Amino acid sequence: MNGRPHSAPSPADRQIKRRRVLAILEERGADALVLRSTPALAWYLDGARVQVSLVGDPVLAVVVTATEDVVLTFGNELDRLVAEELPDDIRTSAVEWHETLDPSTVAPGRVLPEADVADDLRRARAELLPTELARFRALGRDAAAAMTDALSTLTPELTERQAAARVGAELLDRGMDPVVLLAAGRERLAHRHPLPTEAPLGDRAMLVVCARRNGLILNATRWIRFGAARPDETEAADRLRRVEAAFLGASRPGSTLADAFQAGIAAYGANGFAAGEWRRHHQGGAAGYAGRDPRATPATADPIRLHQAFAWNPSAPLVKVEDTVVTTEHGVEVLSVDPRWPSSVVDGIPRPDELELERAGLGRRRKRGRP
Repeated sequence: MNGRPHSAPSPADRQIKRRRVLAILEERGADALVLRSTPALAWYLDGARVQVSLVGDPVLAVVVTATEDVVLTFGNELDRLVAEELPDDIRTSAVEWHETLDPSTVAPGRVLPEADVADDLRRARAELLPTELARFRALGRDAAAAMTDALSTLTPELTERQAAARVGAELLDRGMDPVVLLAAGRERLAHRHPLPTEAPLGDRAMLVVCARRNGLILNATRWIRFGAARPDETEAADRLRRVEAAFLGASRPGSTLADAFQAGIAAYGANGFAAGEWRRHHQGGAAGYAGRDPRATPATADPIRLHQAFAWNPSAPLVKVEDTVVTTEHGVEVLSVDPRWPSSVVDGIPRPDELELERAGLGRRRKRGRP
């Protein structure tokens, strides 16, 4: 497709996804299933961008029947979607921009709403297919490199908003949507979800991204400091990485998200934190086409799959760790890695350290992909 801004669809992957959805349709005894949510649509349409506003509803729906898939959309969106987003072989049906996307126009009979099978669809997209894995690996490398390039230019006097703007620019330059950008300087490190403000970074800062490309969302947290580290913060960060190691070690096919969650939260007390520290912030969970798909709780019974993505984010006062990983036959593979970023090995897995910068900053932007 000329001008397509993201990876080309994979016919092989699309056929597998269609078979998974048809199995749900058959089990429910319905004639059609209507996909309307951003995660479901981006997954089923092989990474298509289905929104215009990042906080708005999708501008299309997909009606899946036993014989075909039909994209319902608005007339003012149709040309762009066909040229840049949709698979070549999918049928489309358009209505006026002020009308409703009504599936009964293309699928008479019993139409199943997505909300009725949301859990089934989430499980259907849990195991990433070969093309999805390749896209996720590339996304992880690029997002990690974007953070290195942006954060290496920061100085203590910059505000959190200025720091977030630099990170966002690097992500956008690499074709990613910055769906979440968080920044906390020294004054605001107590906040677990620090939306950027005009506060200065000071001598230590945390930056968090959720970066989306091809529908997949990469989550990562990085820390920088100017000057020598404080021993108490370094020690707490080391202990927190042991907590994260418990989450990662328990993220094994055959277990459930609840199993991994319980292993992780038990590690807080075992590593010198308050046993109930996990109650102060969500701990992450499965990843993929939603920021968390789903967010894990003590009761999340979803089975863990091979080649499933996870982003655990344990935290405690003044410390947090987070990267996106995928399960393999031999443990987990960290996707959001830039070899230029300092790291330490925990249970055989490289984990990010704080990046120490001179107080005057590096004085120039590093060229992409070079130390």
